[in-house]
Amino acid sequence: MMHVSYTDKAAMMGQNITVLVIMGSTRAGRVCPTIAAWIAQLGRECTAFRYQVIDLASWPLPMDDEAAIPATGRYAQDHTRAWSEKISSSAAVVFVTPQYNWGYPAVLKNAIDHLYQEWHDKPAIIVTYGGHGGTKCAEQLKQVAGAVKMRLTAAAPALVLPDAVIRDGAALDPNREFHQQVTLVQSAFAELAALLA
Repeated sequence: MMHVSYTDKAAMMGQNITVLVIMGSTRAGRVCPTIAAWIAQLGRECTAFRYQVIDLASWPLPMDDEAAIPATGRYAQDHTRAWSEKISSSAAVVFVTPQYNWGYPAVLKNAIDHLYQEWHDKPAIIVTYGGHGGTKCAEQLKQVAGAVKMRLTAAAPALVLPDAVIRDGAALDPNREFHQQVTLVQSAFAELAALLA
């Protein structure tokens, strides 16, 4: 009989766990896809989970087109039902969002507000970025995540973008610009793994 170690069991179990990396920006010219891909790759290196990047631009969720409040779970629209199934199918989420005027984008708030029960007890990491790192938008997002009863990691990486990337559209190399934040991102994934254990 073949012996399977605890580490092997954890790795096998992790392969059945899907974590969604939800991009919080749909703005033209955004760097969110680059940062989300980098975060997902770090997640794969730190854990045995599967990571899927979710672009909210591919999930149109019109505002105010459901008659019932989300807490009832009675969804009339196909796009809301599809979004519900996507979030329900994941074990955890990572929000990767820019900070806009001290807040986070409306498209992300709308995506969260479309559902309610689906977020309950779901572990989550908040990763923000911007000229000041995004700690103010992280605080707002923490309040909303608390309202829908998510379980957040204490580590909340705030990535500072160079001015040339923000104002001039310079290319972003996350490995170069964010190398000092890698340990914090890894800590967040370690916390997420503990929440999922």
